[in-house]
Amino acid sequence: MSLLFITGTSTDVGKTIVTAALAATARAAGATVAVCKPAQTGVAPGEPGDLAEITRLSGVTRTVELARYPEPLAPDTAARRCGRPLLTLAETVAGIESCADADLTLVEGAGGLLVRMGEFTLLDLAQKLDAPVLLVAAAGLGTLNHSELTTRALQSAGIHCAGLVIGSWPESPDLAAECNRTDLPAVTGVDLIGALPAGAGSWDPARFTATAPTWFDPTWTTHHLHPAH
Repeated sequence: MSLLFITGTSTDVGKTIVTAALAATARAAGATVAVCKPAQTGVAPGEPGDLAEITRLSGVTRTVELARYPEPLAPDTAARRCGRPLLTLAETVAGIESCADADLTLVEGAGGLLVRMGEFTLLDLAQKLDAPVLLVAAAGLGTLNHSELTTRALQSAGIHCAGLVIGSWPESPDLAAECNRTDLPAVTGVDLIGALPAGAGSWDPARFTATAPTWFDPTWTTHHLHPAH
């Protein structure tokens, strides 16, 4: 099983849509794909969450959600407020490993790298499974600081950062966004391997799956997403 974790510089930077695009790209290359979202917040029982959106856009139906909490808060806080036990590292590892027969398992975190998904962070989980982490960043002001903080935390923990993706690239980027696109790899030391057009999550699935592979560097996708790798 090949693993790739997806985190963001913060919440609402496009992690779910990037995860869907990665899943669609891997499927287009012939890989079998599973997606795990350990903790989902802000969604009531029975309502469609992030995994449902990933399935709708990418066609991937092998999904694993281990905990769900109704309030839109950090998972550990949401769990405590509704009286649920915190998700453990051991049960999360077991949930991910249940997808071992897939060529590629994508694991989407909650918020940023150090947000507690239960008794642990995505950083703890990546260390436990020795998995690379892809960082989804915003395009505008503030993203250089947020991105460098995150990549430094990964480096300090000995975790490989597999690349940077801009989660929502505006149709008419301003000066800050244009400069950031150049500066992100320079300040982080991590390659910018993709950018998704703003609003891509609202596209119909056929257009999304057909276009998704064009959003990522093809050399990167061959190395990280193709079944032979």
